Parts: sequence; C-alpha cells; structure tokens
Amino acid sequence: MAEGLTSPEPAGEPKLAQLFHLTDLVPLSVSSVGPLFSVAATGGVMAADAGWWTLPAVAILALPFLVSSFVFRLLNQHFPHSGASYHWSARVIGRSASRYQAWILILAYFTSIPPIAIPAGSYTLDLIAPHYQAPPVVHVGVTIFWILFAAVPLLMGGKPTARITQAFFALEMVSLTTFGVLGALNWHRISVPIHFGPPPIGGILIVAVVAATILDGWEIDSYAAEESMRPRDHPGIGGIVGAIGALIFYAILYPLMLGETPLHQLAGATNPLALWSARLIPGAPWVMLIPILASTAGGLWLTTYILTRALYAMGRERLIPSFFSRLNRRQVPHIAIVASLGSALLVVTVQVFITSLSAFFNLVLSAAGFFLLAEFFLDSVTASVFLTIGHRRVPGTWLAPHEHRLLRVGALFSTVVMGALLVAFFIYGPKAIGNGIDQTIAVLLVMGLAFAWWTKRRTTGPVVFHGRDVAPKDAVEPSLL
Repeated sequence: MAEGLTSPEPAGEPKLAQLFHLTDLVPLSVSSVGPLFSVAATGGVMAADAGWWTLPAVAILALPFLVSSFVFRLLNQHFPHSGASYHWSARVIGRSASRYQAWILILAYFTSIPPIAIPAGSYTLDLIAPHYQAPPVVHVGVTIFWILFAAVPLLMGGKPTARITQAFFALEMVSLTTFGVLGALNWHRISVPIHFGPPPIGGILIVAVVAATILDGWEIDSYAAEESMRPRDHPGIGGIVGAIGALIFYAILYPLMLGETPLHQLAGATNPLALWSARLIPGAPWVMLIPILASTAGGLWLTTYILTRALYAMGRERLIPSFFSRLNRRQVPHIAIVASLGSALLVVTVQVFITSLSAFFNLVLSAAGFFLLAEFFLDSVTASVFLTIGHRRVPGTWLAPHEHRLLRVGALFSTVVMGALLVAFFIYGPKAIGNGIDQTIAVLLVMGLAFAWWTKRRTTGPVVFHGRDVAPKDAVEPSLL
C-alpha cells in the first residue's frame, strides 16, 4: 500500500547523536508516563465522571495499550525512526495516510502540554503559598517558569535530558513506594465505604478516553530510536517496561486513593492526591506536592521531547517547514523545542486569562485524550496491516506479513476497542464534558484533511533512518559547553 520510493537520510546534514543506552531509555519511558502527576491531574475529573467505576474504565483501555507496547517494539525493530508512528504508517500503509497521521500526532502531543504546564503552576503555588489566592498573572508567571525549566534539559542535549530525568525518576519511585506502603498500613484507620452504584455508561466511556493521557508516555523510546546506540534492539523495550509499570502503579494508587478519601471530596478536585496525602500524613502537604512537582516537570519536558523529535522528522522530509529539522551544536532540534513550548505558552495564557480555567482545562484534557487515543488507534491499524497483509518496499514488490499470530490478534483487538471508544466519545462527550467538544474535535479532524492535502506535494517520500549499532567506545557525546 505504501506509494513511492523511500529516501535515504539527506547526505551531509547534521544528525541526532546516537547516545542512549537501554538504561537511559527505561527511565525515560517510565518517567514520561508520570504516574503521580497523571493521578493528580486526572483523578478529580475521573472521580467526578465515573466514581468508583474509574477502575473498570481505566481497565477497558489498559489491555489495548499494553498490547500496543509490544506492537511498538516490533515496528521499532523494522522501522526505527524519530518520527515513529507516522513514519511506520508511511512505510506500511502509504504516504497519504501518513500525512494525516502526522497531523493527529502533532495534536495528540501538543494538546498534552498545557494540561501538564498549568497544574505545574498550581502545585507550585500550593507548595510555596498554600493559602494564597493567586491572580491570573501570577499563575501564568509560575507556569512560564516551568515551561522555561522544561526547555533547559531539552536544549542541553539528549544525555543531560536522560540524566536529569533519572534523578526525577528516582524521587518518584521512592515516593510511589512510600505512599503505597503508608496507604496499605493505614487502610484500617482511614478507609471509607465503597459504593459503586449504577454504572454511569457515558462517564465510564469518557474516563476510558481520558485514560489515554495517563496510559501513554512509555512510547517515548520509539521517538528516541535515532538517538539510541542500538536502534533496532533497544527502542520498544523501555516502552514495554513503562506500560507494565504504569498499570502496576495505577492498580495500587487508584484503589488506595478512592478507598481512603471520601468520593465527594475527590470529585472535581484539582489535586486529589493532596487530599489523600493529607489523610495519610496530616499537616504536611509538601510530602506529596514535592514528588508530584517532580513528576509533573519530567512529564512536561518528556512530552515536549516526543513532539519535537516528531517535528524534526517531519521537517527533514519537508512535510512542515524545514527549519524544524535544524540542530544546534548539541545536536538537538532547538527550533522545534522553542516553537513547541512557545506555542504551548500561548494556549496556557488563553486558558488562564480569557476562559474558565477548570472548564477549558477539562476540554483540552479531553481533547488530548481523544487525539492520543486516535494516534494509538492509527498505530494499531498500521500494525494490523503489517501483520495481516504485509507492506510494499517499492512499487510492485510486496513483502509478506510477519508471522506473529498473537500480536496480529492483539493489534486487531486494539483497533476494534480503540475505534469503538473514539465513536463513543462523540456520543457521550457533550453530556459529560460540555457542549462544543464534539464540534471542536470534528473541526480539528477536518483540518487534518486540509493538512494532508497541503503537504501532498511538499515531500518526495519518507526518509529512512540507516543508523548503525554503536559500540560504547565509538559513541561520541556532543559538547555540553
């Protein structure tokens, strides 16, 4: 199905440095999930929409996402590329589908940045001035600080990003373990009655879509493939570890939080983990806020990392303006980084100054969930074609599908489940989120068709990454000076 010939990497152009070991990719994948931040940012919305039914709602999407991690591993082995999913689509289905998927990918990760940046500002104010009613200008100022903070490791290069992430990762793992143990030990003292009640079908389905924002992130090592020292071996492994780790974290955190905090307090709360920690350790909100901030900061720059590597790949193929593929002396796409975070800052400013913060936050969060789910749905379609029909290397030359029966069944299963949830979102979204969400999503989907048409004549074919395995002694790290 893939039309046209593929193009080799442009000769003589700077390339991303191959620097990452597997020990770098695993922390990147787990930290990008941001378990503490994910629960803190979405727990209130989920509790309001589904109550205790949040647990089965997350489980609905958990299995397809877990299957996706193994599918991503397979696709990485065949097509390592910093554009990851949109490049896989080009190689398997075709350039037309790939151009549309590029649009969905941009929306998925760009709409994921504001729902991380805004809580970062809120948590900071809660930590340093817990009783201060901050005006919008102060909130924006603190958010700007975190956006600039996120830019620092990204602009410094791949290795500094990995090293700083590892430090934040260690803090989050210690905190997760500590609160899990404290919650289990204090269950008899602070547990509350468990009442599922009648299942709110619409709320459950909406929560299942929003759950995409807490179950994703582990795929970052796919977008780091061109920076991996073993690009056909290591990318995908970190993703599997991250996906499994996320499920374990949520299987522990959500039941403890829901079981030890009154549901009416959690519903709509801006930081439900803080409410839970106040019951575990009264009078010490900083004990939870500090690790949540660490998780939030890591999630902010790692989500931006995914987006900027995808923009770098698209710029290299002239799908978008070529300056997005420019690298600085530390071999990172600095223009893509600045443009991504700068645009996110504009959205954040609109959210804080012009609209109801909570309403717009829920809309952007839901849109992020929808487009992330749409991205993984398209990836499942790509994998289903790859494992069922095969793919075409050049016109008239077909490569047979790979014999991975379990993965084939899993990819088809994920396609059906994710596709059904996307349809259900349009049916139940207006009631659960508010009028306008359907129209907003529909307009953005149609704009994707315009993007695919506009970019049709801008590219000659997907650029194929031919990076070799690099032995540690051969690796050359760019200067950090």
